[in-house]
This record gives sequence, structure tokens and C-alpha cells, in this order.
Amino acid sequence: MAYERSIRRYRHWYAILLRLYSKPYYERFGESMEQTFTDLLRERAEEERRLFGCALWMFVETFTALLREVTMQNKNIIRIALVTAVILLLPLLAMQITDEVVWDLADFAVAGVLLFGAGLTYQLVARKGGTVAYRVATGVAVATALILVWMNLAVGIIGSEDNLANLMYVGVLAVGIIGAIIARFQPHGMARALFATALAQMLVGVIALIAGLGFTLILTGFFAVLWVGSALLFRRAARARIAVQRQ
Repeated sequence: MAYERSIRRYRHWYAILLRLYSKPYYERFGESMEQTFTDLLRERAEEERRLFGCALWMFVETFTALLREVTMQNKNIIRIALVTAVILLLPLLAMQITDEVVWDLADFAVAGVLLFGAGLTYQLVARKGGTVAYRVATGVAVATALILVWMNLAVGIIGSEDNLANLMYVGVLAVGIIGAIIARFQPHGMARALFATALAQMLVGVIALIAGLGFTLILTGFFAVLWVGSALLFRRAARARIAVQRQ
């Protein structure tokens, strides 16, 4: 039927979302949750009702439950919030000592979201791998993304922070994020995604140099090395997993 293609597409993305749950939870409930999701969409389709709204609601509901599970089972969430607060105290204290640091409420809000978001992302992704290499690779990738965004917002990498050319780095991050989702956060696929991200980073630098937008070679190399380093660590994690499976 015509609606089956849409249902398969929605189920594919729903399955990716379910992969963010802890491995024991996913192995126990993942398949049944996918089937329930599919059955509900089919019932809605048979009633000749639109599928998008139902699928979106179930995505939101599942993501909310995922965050609740992470918060309840992972005490590191509280630690992330505390670390974020401590880091934000540094510019606050600096403002009391020198006039060189001038932050307003928006600056603190953006910094807080970035820091907490980076910490939460690390927690969600790092637990997908059981090796030290996977966790370190995740940490390097998340830290690199955080620094890239922070520098762009603060001073800009190409020219100033007001230079629209800096929006090209959104594409760099998109390559990594989309690649990770397609790979379902498996180490071998993550390695490919990070290599592609490094290539995208270098491509932006080349474009900036050719267009005469600013000297970005050093920073481009810096970020590219970090992306490649993360990719190599993910590759190492993939090899370790294969070795364990062969035993």
C-alpha cells in the first residue's frame, strides 16, 4: 500500500532513536517498541488519518522517556549540571575583578546550554560503547564540537563572529551528526563519520583561503587533527569489538 513506504521510513528513524537507550534496555524492549510504533501508524493509516502528527508525537514521547531514564539511572547528570555551574562561575568572578570580561545574561545562558548539552551528549553516546577507546573518542569529538561552536560565537573563525562565512561550520557539524545517526553510533561507522567531518573541516578552510575570507589554515589544521584523532580512536574501538566477538 502507498502508506507502507512512509511507515518504513518513520520506523527506520524511530529505531535509531531507540538505539540511544542503554544496551540492556534496548535488547529487552527495543523490538517490541518498534513493532508497537509500526502497528499504531498502520491503524492510523487504515483510518485514513495523517501519519506525520502521530509519528512526531511518539518521537517526542519516546525522547522524553529517554531523558527521564537517563536522569534516573545516570547520576552523572547532576555532576554535569554542577560542573557547568562551576565553569560559569569563572567568568562571573572575572567580571568582579577586571573590566576585560563583560558577559550579559544571554552570554551565560548560551554558555550554560552549550556546556550542559555537550556533557549530556557525551553521556548519551559514550555509553553505547563498552571500551575506553570509544569513550575517549566520544569525548574528543564532543569537546571539538564544543570548541568549534564556542569560538564561532565568541570571536569567529573566519573574520569576526558577524561574518556569515562562519555558517559553513554548521555544515561541518552536520556531517558528523548525520554520519553518527546513520552509523547508529557503532564504532566503525563513527570512525567514517569523523573522517568525513575532518574532510569537511579542511574543505571549509580551503574555501575560505581561496575566497580571501581570512587566514584559517592553522585553526583548520587544529580542528582537523582533533576530528581525525577521534576517528582513529573509534576505529580502534571497532577493532577491539571485533576481537572480543571472535573469542
